[in-house]
Amino acid sequence: MDIEVELRSFITKEQFDKFIELFKQNGKLVKEDNQETYYFNAKEDLRIQKNDFFSKIWMKKGKIHDEAREEIEIKCAKEDFDKLERLFLNAGFDVNIKWFRKRHEFEWEGITVCLDYTRGYGYIIEFEKMSTEDEKDNALAMLKEKFASLGIEITPREEFDKKFKEYKENWRELIKI
Repeated sequence: MDIEVELRSFITKEQFDKFIELFKQNGKLVKEDNQETYYFNAKEDLRIQKNDFFSKIWMKKGKIHDEAREEIEIKCAKEDFDKLERLFLNAGFDVNIKWFRKRHEFEWEGITVCLDYTRGYGYIIEFEKMSTEDEKDNALAMLKEKFASLGIEITPREEFDKKFKEYKENWRELIKI
């Protein structure tokens, strides 16, 4: 299963706090994590990340904000993050964006729920299920049902694309917040 199926929405700080409590009571807290992610100027969506547990290189095929796309991930030691950055910079890739995110990850009714606060970007709820190519439509339908059961409106892709473009153009100023 290498197809990541996900549904996400921008939420308010109040909703964020409410959902943290809801999933603490009704789900299983998997981890709380501080993440630093660098996006590179590559043909595909190529990133490196350092979090509280490890570093990783990963690539997602398709377009950003697609509901389903192939994901390839390689984990490394947390201490290797600076080496990963140097490797990609020396290979000719430039950093397009840096993200600084606090993530709360839960398991709930067979799905992964992430509640994120990204500095300069905002609050997001994301439901994710790994799937096969043949089952991705069923997984997406199930995620939509779960969103609806909690009264979460799906943020249109166009809104995510617009916000992402604004962040990409202004992230250096936005992360100073």
